[in-house]
Amino acid sequence: MTGVPFEHVYRYSNMLLEKGYPVVICDQVEDAAIAAKERRQVKREITRILTPGTLTDDQMLRGRQNNFLAAVVIAGDHWGLAYADVSTGEFLATQSQNLEHLTQELMRLQPSEILFPTHAPDLGKMLRPGQKSESLPDCLPADFCYSLRSQIPFTLGEARSRILEEFKLRSLEGIGCENLPLGVRAAGGLLEYLEETQKQNVVPLQQLHSYTLSDYLILDYQTRRNLEITKTIRDGTLQGSLLWAIDKTSTAMGARALRRWLLQPLLSIKGICSRYDTIEELINNVELRQDLQQLLRQIYDLERLTGRAANGSANAKDLVGLADSLSKLPQLAQLSKGGKSPYLKALQNVPPLLEELAKKINSYIVESPPLYLKEGGLIKPGVDPQLDQMQAGAAEDQQWIANLEIQERERTGISTLKVGFNKTFGYYISITRSKSDQAPDDYIRKQTLTNEERYITPELKEREARILTAKEDLNQLEYEIFARLRGKWENTRI
Repeated sequence: MTGVPFEHVYRYSNMLLEKGYPVVICDQVEDAAIAAKERRQVKREITRILTPGTLTDDQMLRGRQNNFLAAVVIAGDHWGLAYADVSTGEFLATQSQNLEHLTQELMRLQPSEILFPTHAPDLGKMLRPGQKSESLPDCLPADFCYSLRSQIPFTLGEARSRILEEFKLRSLEGIGCENLPLGVRAAGGLLEYLEETQKQNVVPLQQLHSYTLSDYLILDYQTRRNLEITKTIRDGTLQGSLLWAIDKTSTAMGARALRRWLLQPLLSIKGICSRYDTIEELINNVELRQDLQQLLRQIYDLERLTGRAANGSANAKDLVGLADSLSKLPQLAQLSKGGKSPYLKALQNVPPLLEELAKKINSYIVESPPLYLKEGGLIKPGVDPQLDQMQAGAAEDQQWIANLEIQERERTGISTLKVGFNKTFGYYISITRSKSDQAPDDYIRKQTLTNEERYITPELKEREARILTAKEDLNQLEYEIFARLRGKWENTRI
């Protein structure tokens, strides 16, 4: 999309994405002033391609549900599956030999988009839900949006190299994927797709993890439907389902985790006992449970906030929310200190890096920053000496303007004289038409209106130029300082 007002981008994009269409974003990639000076059009490039499975913005996501992008590779009766939530960083892969289990996994995950490699003529096409293609095997359910991709990124050699390079690994043994060739191929194809659609934007995925279906209780789609785990049989809505009845989570992160647990029940006795021991402790310790709930309600969606910070799309309000949430983690650790169950013990240690980042953000950014990053007003005093010096100079010029009206009234003897500003003509001195003959010789007529004359002086013109130039320079410097701060989150995950 190009030529669309920024505030309407999400609305228009959502309308297209919900119908299964990709959205190409084309932005200016240079300063418009440079292009104007050279008398040419501003350079524009494709900076991002939005697809149903690659969304990161809160306005386009459901807060209490994952938005998965999946990739599938099929070889005979064997299949490999990789899936990722770009907004939270989760990245997993598996492999099996029962095609029926593949369908069940896809129905469990409900991915927003599925990548499938093909040599067919409709390569590169995005198939909307229900749209059929000879490129898709019959075992794949038609309920999803499919993106048909080239086979090359899904070959084992290409995929393996891409995974090793992405996560700075020497082998796949440490992540349990050495013996999952089809899962590796799917994961490699998924990484290539993210690189193509996100362009220069960093996609901070967590390190790839593998899992096996045998670790979990397999529930087919009909069983989940009859049990009404996440939606009712009658009208297919959340209200009235099991998840709706038991979801009392205090954060979006907890809601997504609970949903995953219900749809993928554990078979491991040890894992099940860990969960039940924690639940039992919280039931018995009412005060601890209530204190934890109260504190958790003050924590924002850390998974998605860190994702936006790491990929360079977070604004100042996002970073302030991130810092506020991270600053609550030591309190959470202190509350959990007496806990004996596994999940409470996991909360008792906060990585020092997270506390340091929270303090740094709070020391840099004002408490109530503006929404837009290039309008100034982001950075606190004392952060950058150059910024402080520029702000002091700008404040001095603004004070000079503020005092000008009083000074000119005294100098000219015109009590009705005013100093004003508008975006078209800049600063001016206004005198009523009846008093215009009293204007001093150094006043230069700038504009004539019905009831007044507007003037400028050489000194006012000089101050105006300094103020307007300083504002642009200040805003740019603040943005650069903010971008450096945000850049510290690259490859950082909660």
